[in-house]
Amino acid sequence: MPTDSDLLTWIARELLAPTVLPGIAIVGGWLALLLGLAEWLYRSQHLPAELSRKLVHIGTGHVVLLAWWLDIPAWVGIAAAIVAAAIAITSHWLAILPSVNSIGRESWGTLFYAISIGVSIGWFFAHNQPHLAAIGIGVMAWGDGLAAIIGQKFGQHRYSVWGMSKSWEGSLTMFVASFVVSVLVFGFVAGFLWPTWAIAASVATIATALEAFSKWGIDNLTVPLGSAIVALYLQTLWL
Repeated sequence: MPTDSDLLTWIARELLAPTVLPGIAIVGGWLALLLGLAEWLYRSQHLPAELSRKLVHIGTGHVVLLAWWLDIPAWVGIAAAIVAAAIAITSHWLAILPSVNSIGRESWGTLFYAISIGVSIGWFFAHNQPHLAAIGIGVMAWGDGLAAIIGQKFGQHRYSVWGMSKSWEGSLTMFVASFVVSVLVFGFVAGFLWPTWAIAASVATIATALEAFSKWGIDNLTVPLGSAIVALYLQTLWL
């Protein structure tokens, strides 16, 4: 049976791996820069909280690409997600990150986002399929982020789901952004063949449907995980 000493030895050995500490430093630096910029824009430049939140939302999605590129182990992503989830819960009650949480409605989206990143990295990285995590989180980051911005600024044709007001302009943006993200990631992994385009269209359709159900920010959980699962299923059929 492993002892505490064995566990500490394993952690030390993992941390001393060539890619781990530099990778943690790069990802941590990116997130610190992102949050610092959002707080500065919100507090000093009076950027609306919804926009500073989406800046963090889109930027945070790139941690999966960084983790993939830097070959960061899955356990690091899981640990970071647990820390991020704890910060999200604390911030929700104590408002330590107003640029992210001061949006005037009840939302646990930041917490759900942290959970989805941790689950995606923990599962797909461990199974040597980091591109599926990149698709799920990338779709959420760019699709949902741009959909909210476009929908609020240009949305003229409204509809309501679960008491949440949506716009067809925002949903169209969600579909297009999700499609582009999926095509780019699958194209990089498998080439720009017909299955890549078909999978991307399917993922974008499911992601857009899931994003419409966004009460309490639940789409931050359902969209990335749902998109990744659809991509996983279709790649086993067509690739």
